Amino acid sequence: MFAGYLIGLREGLEATLVVSVLVALLVRSDRRDRLPLVWAGAGAALVLSVAFGALLTFTAAHLEYRQQELFEAVTSLLATVFVTWMIFWMRGAARTISGDLRARLGEALEIGAVAVVVMAFLAVAREGLETALLFFASVRGATTTAVPLIGISLGLLTAVALGWAVYRSAMRINLSRFFTWTGLLLILVAAGILKYGVHDLQEAGVLPGLSTHAFDIGGALPADSWYGALLSGMFNITPRPSVLETVVWAAYAVPALVLFLRPRRGRPALASRTSSSASPGSPPSSADPQPAG
Repeated sequence: MFAGYLIGLREGLEATLVVSVLVALLVRSDRRDRLPLVWAGAGAALVLSVAFGALLTFTAAHLEYRQQELFEAVTSLLATVFVTWMIFWMRGAARTISGDLRARLGEALEIGAVAVVVMAFLAVAREGLETALLFFASVRGATTTAVPLIGISLGLLTAVALGWAVYRSAMRINLSRFFTWTGLLLILVAAGILKYGVHDLQEAGVLPGLSTHAFDIGGALPADSWYGALLSGMFNITPRPSVLETVVWAAYAVPALVLFLRPRRGRPALASRTSSSASPGSPPSSADPQPAG
């Protein structure tokens, strides 16, 4: 459940921030007549994301064993690529998202109504499709229960609540710190997804070494224990991984963590960037006029 919750919270908050910035900018510029266009674009993106998730599930359920393993391996590799890109992109964009959206929205309003719808659609669709792919890749091994779905649903609801609270200026979120900590956790989640993809390729016979185990900690990590289920569901840590799975996990996780934690050029340290707070896209800052109802 926690893996699904983290995915829903992280991706959901990104989408919520985008929508809240667009809505706040329209309200503050007295363009409320364009608000239905934003909701239309966001709603269409949500429908597309749900349909994409259903398509992934349907496709995987109607393939033969080897084809299913290959399909799940491909989705795992794609999910790893997308989540890695998203983590590092948001690491630098969290503090400038409001200004970027302000410029794009101004251009869209000049072009016309369709451009506003497309802008909102693309902004939300990117996060929604990433969420569907990442969620499918991370919890497909637990499809016999509704726990993963409950987790991601709670994460999305939390994201919406946070986005609304920030939009109403009821609270402020240190976005740099939030995306740093969730980014660290998601790197480990992505490493587990990549490890699962390698396992699928071994199951399908594409890669060798399925029966060559790196270690066996079944006695210390029983599958029916709460901590065994947590580590397996969250980070895909299994009692008897193959040597190749272990090597790939480490080859991804270690460099990704080092690069993510590395201070930016011209900045003394990562911690120094997290000292300032920002609201979602700061749509309105504390000195700006607040949107009415």
